[in-house]
Amino acid sequence: VQLVESGGGSVQAGGSMRLSCAASGYEFRAYSSRCMGWFRAAPGQERVGIAALSYDGRTVYADSVKGRFTISKDNAMTTLYLQMSSLKPEDTGMYYCAAAYLRVGRSCHLGTDFTYWGQGTQVTVSS
Repeated sequence: VQLVESGGGSVQAGGSMRLSCAASGYEFRAYSSRCMGWFRAAPGQERVGIAALSYDGRTVYADSVKGRFTISKDNAMTTLYLQMSSLKPEDTGMYYCAAAYLRVGRSCHLGTDFTYWGQGTQVTVSS
């Protein structure tokens, strides 16, 4: 599985940005469900989960981004998106895409043990 993020850059506070994550090799697997997520590493801080999305469309958001960010995917889950609006300087950081296969019945959430990671894309929000 390979994940490649794109769409990062610089934006002023209050602006919007959309990140994309292209997934290759992340295909249907019997007795498993797919789960993808976005993580953020602020400067000098550890990486934290901000949004997760299951193959059947269930979403989970961190409180810090709820109501401002939207995670979505294409039908085949080959591309993951993160639409970010009302951006704040504290949203600055490296954004990572992640993917996992879960046993059927397990839920997809921010604490999921993601196996596959992209290299990240930088987002800088200036005040």
